[in-house]
Amino acid sequence: MIGTESALETVHFYVNGKWEGAGNRAMHAVTNPATGAAIAQVAYASAADVDRAVEAAHAAFLKWREVPVVERVQVLYRYKTLLESHANDLAAVLTAENGKTADDARMEVRRAIQMVEVACGMPSLMMGDSLNDVASGIDSHTIRQPIGVCAGITPFNFPAMVPFWMWPFAIACGNTFVLKPSEKVPMTPTMATTLLHQAGVPEGVFNLIHGDKTAVDALLHHPLVRAVSFVGSTPIAKYIYQTAAAEGKRVQALGGAKNHLVVMPDADLPKSVEAIISSAFGAAGERCLAGSVLVAVGDVADPLLKLLAEKVSAMKIGDGAEKGVDMGPLVTQEHKARVEGYIDKGVAEGAKPLLDGRAAGRGRDGFFVGPTIFDQVRPDMTIAREEIFGPVLSVIRAKNLDEAIALVNSSRFGNATSIFTGSGKAAREYSAKVEAGMVGINIGVAAPMAFFPFAGWKNSFFGDLHAHGKDAVMFYTEQKVLMTRWF
Repeated sequence: MIGTESALETVHFYVNGKWEGAGNRAMHAVTNPATGAAIAQVAYASAADVDRAVEAAHAAFLKWREVPVVERVQVLYRYKTLLESHANDLAAVLTAENGKTADDARMEVRRAIQMVEVACGMPSLMMGDSLNDVASGIDSHTIRQPIGVCAGITPFNFPAMVPFWMWPFAIACGNTFVLKPSEKVPMTPTMATTLLHQAGVPEGVFNLIHGDKTAVDALLHHPLVRAVSFVGSTPIAKYIYQTAAAEGKRVQALGGAKNHLVVMPDADLPKSVEAIISSAFGAAGERCLAGSVLVAVGDVADPLLKLLAEKVSAMKIGDGAEKGVDMGPLVTQEHKARVEGYIDKGVAEGAKPLLDGRAAGRGRDGFFVGPTIFDQVRPDMTIAREEIFGPVLSVIRAKNLDEAIALVNSSRFGNATSIFTGSGKAAREYSAKVEAGMVGINIGVAAPMAFFPFAGWKNSFFGDLHAHGKDAVMFYTEQKVLMTRWF
Protein backbone atom coordinates (compact mmCIF):
# COMPACT_ATOMS: atom_id res chain seq x y z
CA MET A 1 0.00 0.00 0.00
CA ILE A 2 2.90 2.39 0.64
CA GLY A 3 4.35 3.77 -2.55
CA THR A 4 7.82 5.13 -3.24
CA GLU A 5 6.71 7.62 -5.90
CA SER A 6 6.53 10.50 -3.36
CA ALA A 7 6.35 11.25 0.35
CA LEU A 8 2.60 10.69 0.23
CA GLU A 9 1.12 7.25 0.58
CA THR A 10 0.08 5.82 -2.78
CA VAL A 11 -3.20 3.93 -2.83
CA HIS A 12 -2.85 0.90 -5.10
CA PHE A 13 -5.06 -1.36 -7.16
CA TYR A 14 -5.53 -5.00 -6.16
CA VAL A 15 -6.01 -7.23 -9.20
CA ASN A 16 -5.77 -11.02 -9.43
CA GLY A 17 -4.28 -11.32 -5.96
CA LYS A 18 -1.52 -8.75 -6.49
CA TRP A 19 -0.97 -5.10 -5.58
CA GLU A 20 -0.26 -2.80 -8.50
CA GLY A 21 1.67 0.47 -8.44
CA ALA A 22 0.49 3.63 -10.15
CA GLY A 23 2.90 3.29 -13.06
CA ASN A 24 2.70 6.27 -15.41
CA ARG A 25 -0.88 7.17 -14.49
CA ALA A 26 -1.72 10.67 -13.30
CA MET A 27 -2.07 10.96 -9.54
CA HIS A 28 -4.96 12.55 -7.64
CA ALA A 29 -4.84 13.82 -4.07
CA VAL A 30 -6.74 12.34 -1.13
CA THR A 31 -7.32 14.99 1.54
CA ASN A 32 -8.03 15.05 5.26
CA PRO A 33 -11.30 17.03 5.52
CA ALA A 34 -10.40 18.36 8.98
CA THR A 35 -7.22 20.06 7.75
CA GLY A 36 -7.57 20.29 3.98
CA ALA A 37 -4.11 18.73 3.64
CA ALA A 38 -3.28 15.95 1.19
CA ILE A 39 -2.63 12.66 2.98
CA ALA A 40 -2.36 10.24 0.06
CA GLN A 41 -2.46 9.98 -3.71
CA VAL A 42 -4.36 7.64 -5.97
CA ALA A 43 -4.35 6.79 -9.67
CA TYR A 44 -7.57 6.34 -11.62
CA ALA A 45 -8.25 3.22 -13.63
CA SER A 46 -8.62 3.34 -17.40
CA ALA A 47 -11.05 1.21 -19.39
CA ALA A 48 -8.16 -1.16 -20.06
CA ASP A 49 -7.49 -1.47 -16.33
CA VAL A 50 -11.13 -2.32 -15.73
CA ASP A 51 -11.09 -4.91 -18.50
CA ARG A 52 -8.02 -6.54 -16.97
CA ALA A 53 -9.65 -6.71 -13.54
CA VAL A 54 -12.90 -8.13 -14.93
CA GLU A 55 -11.06 -10.71 -17.01
CA ALA A 56 -9.15 -11.81 -13.92
CA ALA A 57 -12.42 -12.02 -11.96
CA HIS A 58 -14.05 -14.07 -14.72
CA ALA A 59 -11.18 -16.55 -14.87
CA ALA A 60 -11.34 -16.90 -11.10
CA PHE A 61 -15.12 -17.37 -11.18
CA LEU A 62 -14.82 -20.50 -13.32
CA LYS A 63 -12.90 -22.12 -10.45
CA TRP A 64 -14.48 -20.39 -7.44
CA ARG A 65 -18.03 -21.45 -8.32
CA GLU A 66 -16.92 -25.09 -8.01
CA VAL A 67 -15.64 -24.60 -4.45
CA PRO A 68 -18.17 -25.94 -1.91
CA VAL A 69 -19.97 -23.16 -0.08
CA VAL A 70 -18.77 -24.47 3.29
CA GLU A 71 -15.22 -23.94 2.07
CA ARG A 72 -15.92 -20.57 0.46
CA VAL A 73 -17.02 -19.05 3.75
CA GLN A 74 -13.83 -20.12 5.53
CA VAL A 75 -12.00 -17.10 4.10
CA LEU A 76 -14.72 -14.90 5.60
CA TYR A 77 -14.31 -16.52 9.02
CA ARG A 78 -10.57 -15.79 8.88
CA TYR A 79 -11.33 -12.29 7.59
CA LYS A 80 -13.70 -11.53 10.46
CA THR A 81 -10.95 -12.35 12.95
CA LEU A 82 -8.58 -9.94 11.20
CA LEU A 83 -11.22 -7.21 11.06
CA GLU A 84 -11.87 -7.56 14.77
CA SER A 85 -8.19 -7.21 15.62
CA HIS A 86 -7.67 -4.24 13.26
CA ALA A 87 -11.04 -2.49 13.77
CA ASN A 88 -9.56 0.57 15.48
CA ASP A 89 -6.86 0.93 12.83
CA LEU A 90 -9.46 0.77 10.07
CA ALA A 91 -11.64 3.31 11.89
CA ALA A 92 -8.69 5.70 12.24
CA VAL A 93 -8.01 5.61 8.49
CA LEU A 94 -11.72 6.18 7.87
CA THR A 95 -11.74 9.28 10.08
CA ALA A 96 -8.62 10.65 8.42
CA GLU A 97 -10.02 10.59 4.89
CA ASN A 98 -13.76 10.97 5.54
CA GLY A 99 -13.83 13.28 8.55
CA LYS A 100 -16.41 11.55 10.73
CA THR A 101 -15.76 11.22 14.45
CA ALA A 102 -13.82 8.31 15.85
CA ASP A 103 -16.95 6.95 17.53
CA ASP A 104 -18.91 7.12 14.27
CA ALA A 105 -16.05 5.42 12.43
CA ARG A 106 -15.83 2.60 14.94
CA MET A 107 -19.57 2.00 14.73
CA GLU A 108 -19.32 1.89 10.95
CA VAL A 109 -16.58 -0.73 11.07
CA ARG A 110 -18.73 -2.75 13.48
CA ARG A 111 -21.57 -2.68 10.94
CA ALA A 112 -19.16 -3.89 8.25
CA ILE A 113 -18.11 -6.81 10.44
CA GLN A 114 -21.76 -7.72 10.98
CA MET A 115 -22.19 -8.08 7.20
CA VAL A 116 -19.33 -10.57 7.12
CA GLU A 117 -20.90 -12.48 10.01
CA VAL A 118 -24.19 -12.87 8.13
CA ALA A 119 -22.44 -13.84 4.88
CA CYS A 120 -20.66 -16.62 6.80
CA GLY A 121 -24.08 -18.25 7.08
CA MET A 122 -24.30 -18.78 3.33
CA PRO A 123 -24.50 -22.59 3.60
CA SER A 124 -27.93 -22.05 5.15
CA LEU A 125 -28.89 -18.90 3.24
CA MET A 126 -28.39 -20.53 -0.18
CA MET A 127 -30.55 -23.53 0.59
CA GLY A 128 -33.29 -24.30 -1.92
CA ASP A 129 -36.71 -25.91 -1.54
CA SER A 130 -37.79 -29.45 -2.28
CA LEU A 131 -40.99 -31.45 -2.58
CA ASN A 132 -41.35 -35.11 -3.41
CA ASP A 133 -44.21 -36.48 -5.50
CA VAL A 134 -45.23 -33.26 -7.21
CA ALA A 135 -46.70 -35.77 -9.65
CA SER A 136 -46.68 -39.54 -9.70
CA GLY A 137 -43.06 -40.61 -9.26
CA ILE A 138 -41.74 -37.10 -9.85
CA ASP A 139 -39.83 -34.98 -7.34
CA SER A 140 -38.89 -31.31 -7.61
CA HIS A 141 -36.36 -29.10 -5.89
CA THR A 142 -34.66 -25.75 -6.37
CA ILE A 143 -31.02 -24.76 -6.11
CA ARG A 144 -29.28 -21.39 -6.17
CA GLN A 145 -26.19 -20.89 -8.31
CA PRO A 146 -23.77 -17.95 -8.62
CA ILE A 147 -24.11 -15.64 -11.61
CA GLY A 148 -20.53 -14.60 -12.40
CA VAL A 149 -18.54 -11.38 -12.09
CA CYS A 150 -20.25 -8.77 -9.93
CA ALA A 151 -19.27 -5.11 -9.55
CA GLY A 152 -19.73 -2.65 -6.71
CA ILE A 153 -19.62 1.14 -6.97
CA THR A 154 -19.67 2.75 -3.54
CA PRO A 155 -19.90 6.28 -2.04
CA PHE A 156 -17.66 8.44 0.13
CA ASN A 157 -19.85 8.56 3.23
CA PHE A 158 -19.47 4.94 4.40
CA PRO A 159 -16.21 3.64 2.88
CA ALA A 160 -16.00 0.75 5.33
CA MET A 161 -19.62 -0.37 5.61
CA VAL A 162 -21.23 0.04 2.20
CA PRO A 163 -18.80 -2.13 0.21
CA PHE A 164 -19.55 -4.87 2.77
CA TRP A 165 -23.23 -4.67 1.84
CA MET A 166 -22.10 -6.21 -1.43
CA TRP A 167 -18.97 -8.27 -1.85
CA PRO A 168 -19.08 -10.65 1.20
CA PHE A 169 -22.51 -11.85 0.08
CA ALA A 170 -21.43 -12.04 -3.55
CA ILE A 171 -18.29 -14.13 -3.04
CA ALA A 172 -19.91 -16.36 -0.41
CA CYS A 173 -22.52 -17.17 -3.06
CA GLY A 174 -19.72 -18.26 -5.42
CA ASN A 175 -19.33 -15.11 -7.52
CA THR A 176 -16.23 -13.00 -7.99
CA PHE A 177 -16.13 -9.25 -7.44
CA VAL A 178 -14.66 -5.97 -8.69
CA LEU A 179 -15.00 -3.02 -6.29
CA LYS A 180 -14.73 0.61 -7.39
CA PRO A 181 -15.04 2.76 -4.25
CA SER A 182 -15.34 6.54 -4.17
CA GLU A 183 -12.16 8.21 -5.33
CA LYS A 184 -12.54 10.64 -2.39
CA VAL A 185 -12.01 7.89 0.20
CA PRO A 186 -9.89 5.08 -1.31
CA MET A 187 -7.73 4.37 1.74
CA THR A 188 -10.34 2.63 3.89
CA PRO A 189 -11.40 0.04 1.29
CA THR A 190 -7.73 -0.47 0.42
CA MET A 191 -6.87 -1.30 4.02
CA ALA A 192 -9.91 -3.59 4.19
CA THR A 193 -8.62 -5.32 1.05
CA THR A 194 -5.18 -5.73 2.61
CA LEU A 195 -6.78 -7.68 5.43
CA LEU A 196 -8.77 -9.77 2.96
CA HIS A 197 -5.55 -10.63 1.15
CA GLN A 198 -4.05 -11.72 4.49
CA ALA A 199 -7.13 -13.88 5.06
CA GLY A 200 -6.18 -15.84 1.95
CA VAL A 201 -8.81 -14.86 -0.60
CA PRO A 202 -7.97 -16.74 -3.83
CA GLU A 203 -6.49 -14.80 -6.73
CA GLY A 204 -9.07 -12.95 -8.78
CA VAL A 205 -12.01 -13.63 -6.45
CA PHE A 206 -11.89 -10.05 -5.16
CA ASN A 207 -10.41 -7.13 -7.08
CA LEU A 208 -10.08 -3.44 -6.18
CA ILE A 209 -9.70 -0.55 -8.59
CA HIS A 210 -9.94 3.20 -8.10
CA GLY A 211 -11.21 5.81 -10.47
CA ASP A 212 -13.93 8.12 -11.71
CA LYS A 213 -16.67 7.95 -14.35
CA THR A 214 -14.33 6.30 -16.86
CA ALA A 215 -13.98 3.27 -14.62
CA VAL A 216 -17.70 3.25 -13.76
CA ASP A 217 -18.75 3.29 -17.40
CA ALA A 218 -16.28 0.54 -18.25
CA LEU A 219 -17.87 -1.66 -15.59
CA LEU A 220 -21.41 -0.84 -16.72
CA HIS A 221 -20.67 -1.80 -20.32
CA HIS A 222 -18.33 -4.76 -19.80
CA PRO A 223 -19.94 -7.92 -21.21
CA LEU A 224 -18.53 -10.16 -18.45
CA VAL A 225 -20.01 -8.12 -15.59
CA ARG A 226 -23.30 -9.79 -14.71
CA ALA A 227 -24.51 -7.68 -11.79
CA VAL A 228 -23.92 -4.13 -10.57
CA SER A 229 -24.52 -2.78 -7.07
CA PHE A 230 -24.42 0.96 -6.45
CA VAL A 231 -24.97 3.42 -3.60
CA GLY A 232 -24.95 7.17 -4.18
CA SER A 233 -27.07 10.11 -5.26
CA THR A 234 -30.39 9.62 -7.04
CA PRO A 235 -29.33 11.08 -10.41
CA ILE A 236 -26.32 8.76 -10.56
CA ALA A 237 -28.32 5.79 -9.24
CA LYS A 238 -30.83 6.31 -12.05
CA TYR A 239 -28.00 6.53 -14.60
CA ILE A 240 -26.38 3.36 -13.24
CA TYR A 241 -29.70 1.50 -13.31
CA GLN A 242 -30.68 2.55 -16.82
CA THR A 243 -27.23 2.01 -18.31
CA ALA A 244 -26.50 -1.38 -16.77
CA ALA A 245 -30.05 -2.68 -17.24
CA ALA A 246 -29.86 -1.75 -20.92
CA GLU A 247 -26.79 -4.00 -21.10
CA GLY A 248 -28.83 -6.88 -19.67
CA LYS A 249 -27.24 -6.78 -16.22
CA ARG A 250 -28.87 -7.29 -12.87
CA VAL A 251 -28.84 -3.97 -10.97
CA GLN A 252 -29.48 -2.67 -7.47
CA ALA A 253 -28.97 1.10 -7.33
CA LEU A 254 -29.53 2.88 -4.03
CA GLY A 255 -30.12 6.61 -4.37
CA GLY A 256 -30.64 9.70 -2.25
CA ALA A 257 -33.20 10.60 0.37
CA LYS A 258 -35.16 13.27 2.19
CA ASN A 259 -36.00 11.59 5.46
CA HIS A 260 -38.70 12.99 7.75
CA LEU A 261 -38.73 12.77 11.54
CA VAL A 262 -42.26 13.20 12.90
CA VAL A 263 -42.67 14.23 16.55
CA MET A 264 -46.09 13.84 18.15
CA PRO A 265 -47.29 15.89 21.16
CA ASP A 266 -47.05 12.83 23.43
CA ALA A 267 -43.42 12.04 22.56
CA ASP A 268 -40.76 11.79 25.26
CA LEU A 269 -38.96 15.04 24.35
CA PRO A 270 -35.54 14.50 25.99
CA LYS A 271 -35.13 11.06 24.42
CA SER A 272 -36.60 12.21 21.11
CA VAL A 273 -34.23 15.18 20.92
CA GLU A 274 -31.26 12.90 21.58
CA ALA A 275 -32.33 10.66 18.69
CA ILE A 276 -33.05 13.63 16.40
CA ILE A 277 -29.59 15.09 16.99
CA SER A 278 -27.95 11.76 16.19
CA SER A 279 -30.05 11.40 13.05
CA ALA A 280 -29.68 14.93 11.69
CA PHE A 281 -26.10 15.71 12.67
CA GLY A 282 -24.37 12.35 13.06
CA ALA A 283 -21.69 11.90 10.39
CA ALA A 284 -22.22 15.62 9.64
CA GLY A 285 -25.52 14.72 7.98
CA GLU A 286 -23.66 12.91 5.21
CA ARG A 287 -25.73 9.75 5.15
CA CYS A 288 -28.76 8.60 3.23
CA LEU A 289 -30.59 7.79 6.48
CA ALA A 290 -30.05 11.23 8.01
CA GLY A 291 -33.20 12.92 9.26
CA SER A 292 -33.29 16.19 7.36
CA VAL A 293 -36.92 17.32 7.85
CA LEU A 294 -38.37 17.57 11.35
CA VAL A 295 -42.16 17.54 11.37
CA ALA A 296 -43.52 18.97 14.63
CA VAL A 297 -47.15 17.98 15.13
CA GLY A 298 -49.59 20.15 17.06
CA ASP A 299 -48.32 22.15 20.03
CA VAL A 300 -45.08 20.18 20.45
CA ALA A 301 -43.09 22.52 18.18
CA ASP A 302 -42.09 25.28 20.62
CA PRO A 303 -40.89 23.10 23.53
CA LEU A 304 -39.27 20.69 21.09
CA LEU A 305 -37.29 23.40 19.30
CA LYS A 306 -36.28 25.09 22.55
CA LEU A 307 -34.74 21.89 23.87
CA LEU A 308 -33.28 20.93 20.49
CA ALA A 309 -31.56 24.30 19.97
CA GLU A 310 -30.17 24.18 23.51
CA LYS A 311 -28.65 20.72 23.03
CA VAL A 312 -27.32 21.35 19.51
CA SER A 313 -25.70 24.64 20.54
CA ALA A 314 -23.57 22.71 23.00
CA MET A 315 -22.14 20.39 20.34
CA LYS A 316 -18.38 20.56 19.73
CA ILE A 317 -17.33 20.80 16.09
CA GLY A 318 -13.80 19.81 15.10
CA ASP A 319 -11.38 17.15 13.90
CA GLY A 320 -13.13 13.80 14.27
CA ALA A 321 -9.89 12.24 15.50
CA GLU A 322 -9.89 14.43 18.62
CA LYS A 323 -11.60 13.35 21.82
CA GLY A 324 -14.84 15.07 22.78
CA VAL A 325 -15.73 16.15 19.24
CA ASP A 326 -19.42 15.66 18.43
CA MET A 327 -19.33 16.40 14.70
CA GLY A 328 -16.56 16.50 12.13
CA PRO A 329 -16.14 18.29 8.79
CA LEU A 330 -17.74 17.69 5.43
CA VAL A 331 -15.80 15.56 2.98
CA THR A 332 -14.49 18.19 0.53
CA GLN A 333 -14.34 21.95 0.01
CA GLU A 334 -16.73 21.55 -2.93
CA HIS A 335 -19.28 19.74 -0.79
CA LYS A 336 -18.93 22.38 1.94
CA ALA A 337 -19.74 25.08 -0.60
CA ARG A 338 -22.73 23.07 -1.83
CA VAL A 339 -24.19 22.72 1.68
CA GLU A 340 -23.60 26.40 2.42
CA GLY A 341 -25.40 27.18 -0.82
CA TYR A 342 -28.47 25.36 0.47
CA ILE A 343 -28.32 27.36 3.70
CA ASP A 344 -28.15 30.56 1.64
CA LYS A 345 -31.16 29.41 -0.32
CA GLY A 346 -33.11 28.61 2.83
CA VAL A 347 -32.57 32.14 4.13
CA ALA A 348 -33.43 33.64 0.73
CA GLU A 349 -36.69 31.68 0.53
CA GLY A 350 -37.85 32.89 3.92
CA ALA A 351 -37.02 30.11 6.37
CA LYS A 352 -36.03 31.23 9.87
CA PRO A 353 -32.55 30.06 10.94
CA LEU A 354 -32.58 29.08 14.61
CA LEU A 355 -28.95 27.97 14.30
CA ASP A 356 -26.71 28.95 11.38
CA GLY A 357 -23.71 26.68 10.85
CA ARG A 358 -21.96 28.76 8.22
CA ALA A 359 -19.84 30.54 10.81
CA ALA A 360 -18.31 27.27 12.05
CA GLY A 361 -15.88 27.06 9.15
CA ARG A 362 -14.67 30.64 9.15
CA GLY A 363 -11.08 31.23 10.11
CA ARG A 364 -10.14 27.56 10.34
CA ASP A 365 -8.65 24.92 8.09
CA GLY A 366 -10.80 22.06 6.90
CA PHE A 367 -14.28 21.85 5.50
CA PHE A 368 -16.52 22.67 8.44
CA VAL A 369 -20.19 23.57 8.50
CA GLY A 370 -21.91 23.58 11.88
CA PRO A 371 -25.34 22.21 12.73
CA THR A 372 -28.04 24.33 11.13
CA ILE A 373 -31.72 24.39 12.09
CA PHE A 374 -34.40 26.20 10.08
CA ASP A 375 -37.87 26.89 11.49
CA GLN A 376 -40.96 28.06 9.60
CA VAL A 377 -40.04 25.95 6.58
CA ARG A 378 -42.71 25.46 3.93
CA PRO A 379 -42.98 22.15 2.04
CA ASP A 380 -42.34 23.91 -1.26
CA MET A 381 -38.99 25.36 -0.19
CA THR A 382 -35.81 23.96 -1.72
CA ILE A 383 -34.38 22.91 1.65
CA ALA A 384 -37.56 20.90 2.33
CA ARG A 385 -37.50 19.06 -1.01
CA GLU A 386 -33.91 18.42 -2.09
CA GLU A 387 -31.27 16.21 -0.52
CA ILE A 388 -28.66 18.46 1.09
CA PHE A 389 -26.38 15.75 2.51
CA GLY A 390 -25.13 17.95 5.29
CA PRO A 391 -25.97 19.07 8.85
CA VAL A 392 -29.10 21.03 7.93
CA LEU A 393 -32.43 20.30 9.62
CA SER A 394 -35.62 21.88 8.27
CA VAL A 395 -38.60 22.17 10.63
CA ILE A 396 -42.14 22.01 9.26
CA ARG A 397 -45.15 22.35 11.54
CA ALA A 398 -48.15 20.07 10.97
CA LYS A 399 -51.60 20.28 12.56
CA ASN A 400 -52.12 16.56 13.02
CA LEU A 401 -50.87 13.09 12.12
CA ASP A 402 -52.80 12.95 8.85
CA GLU A 403 -51.16 16.17 7.69
CA ALA A 404 -47.76 14.82 8.69
CA ILE A 405 -48.30 11.59 6.75
CA ALA A 406 -49.43 13.52 3.67
CA LEU A 407 -46.33 15.69 3.90
CA VAL A 408 -43.97 12.70 4.08
CA ASN A 409 -45.74 10.93 1.23
CA SER A 410 -45.51 13.99 -1.02
CA SER A 411 -41.73 13.55 -1.21
CA ARG A 412 -40.27 11.98 -4.32
CA PHE A 413 -37.94 10.04 -2.02
CA GLY A 414 -38.88 7.07 0.15
CA ASN A 415 -35.80 5.88 1.96
CA ALA A 416 -36.54 6.12 5.67
CA THR A 417 -38.69 7.96 8.20
CA SER A 418 -39.30 7.90 11.93
CA ILE A 419 -42.10 8.82 14.29
CA PHE A 420 -41.66 9.76 17.95
CA THR A 421 -44.73 9.02 20.01
CA GLY A 422 -46.04 7.25 23.09
CA SER A 423 -49.13 6.10 21.22
CA GLY A 424 -49.21 2.61 19.78
CA LYS A 425 -52.20 3.61 17.67
CA ALA A 426 -50.35 6.56 16.10
CA ALA A 427 -47.24 4.45 15.52
CA ARG A 428 -49.23 1.69 13.88
CA GLU A 429 -51.15 4.08 11.65
CA TYR A 430 -47.99 5.90 10.64
CA SER A 431 -46.00 2.76 9.82
CA ALA A 432 -48.92 1.39 7.78
CA LYS A 433 -49.62 4.52 5.71
CA VAL A 434 -46.24 6.16 5.23
CA GLU A 435 -44.53 5.63 1.86
CA ALA A 436 -40.98 4.76 2.84
CA GLY A 437 -39.07 1.52 2.88
CA MET A 438 -37.63 1.81 6.40
CA VAL A 439 -39.66 3.11 9.34
CA GLY A 440 -38.42 3.88 12.83
CA ILE A 441 -40.64 4.17 15.89
CA ASN A 442 -38.85 6.24 18.54
CA ILE A 443 -35.62 5.50 16.64
CA GLY A 444 -33.69 8.30 14.93
CA VAL A 445 -31.86 6.23 12.31
CA ALA A 446 -33.94 3.31 11.06
CA ALA A 447 -30.94 1.38 9.76
CA PRO A 448 -31.67 -2.33 9.32
CA MET A 449 -29.27 -4.94 10.61
CA ALA A 450 -27.26 -7.06 8.19
CA PHE A 451 -29.85 -9.85 8.12
CA PHE A 452 -32.65 -7.48 6.99
CA PRO A 453 -32.73 -5.62 3.64
CA PHE A 454 -31.93 -1.94 3.17
CA ALA A 455 -35.35 -1.31 1.70
CA GLY A 456 -35.57 2.15 0.12
CA TRP A 457 -38.61 3.09 -2.02
CA LYS A 458 -39.46 5.55 -4.79
CA ASN A 459 -36.49 7.61 -6.06
CA SER A 460 -34.33 6.26 -3.26
CA PHE A 461 -33.96 2.88 -4.98
CA PHE A 462 -33.87 1.50 -8.51
CA GLY A 463 -34.17 -2.25 -8.88
CA ASP A 464 -36.06 -5.17 -7.37
CA LEU A 465 -33.76 -6.79 -4.81
CA HIS A 466 -32.25 -4.64 -2.07
CA ALA A 467 -28.85 -4.65 -0.38
CA HIS A 468 -27.90 -7.24 2.26
CA GLY A 469 -30.19 -9.63 4.09
CA LYS A 470 -31.98 -12.36 2.13
CA ASP A 471 -32.36 -9.98 -0.81
CA ALA A 472 -28.59 -10.05 -1.31
CA VAL A 473 -28.59 -13.83 -1.60
CA MET A 474 -31.30 -13.70 -4.25
CA PHE A 475 -29.58 -10.83 -6.06
CA TYR A 476 -26.24 -12.62 -6.32
CA THR A 477 -27.67 -16.00 -7.38
CA GLU A 478 -29.86 -17.52 -10.06
CA GLN A 479 -32.56 -19.98 -9.04
CA LYS A 480 -32.82 -23.26 -10.91
CA VAL A 481 -35.74 -25.69 -10.66
CA LEU A 482 -35.05 -29.43 -11.10
CA MET A 483 -37.70 -32.02 -11.94
CA THR A 484 -36.65 -35.64 -11.33
CA ARG A 485 -38.11 -39.02 -12.26
CA TRP A 486 -36.34 -42.38 -12.03
CA PHE A 487 -37.47 -45.41 -14.04
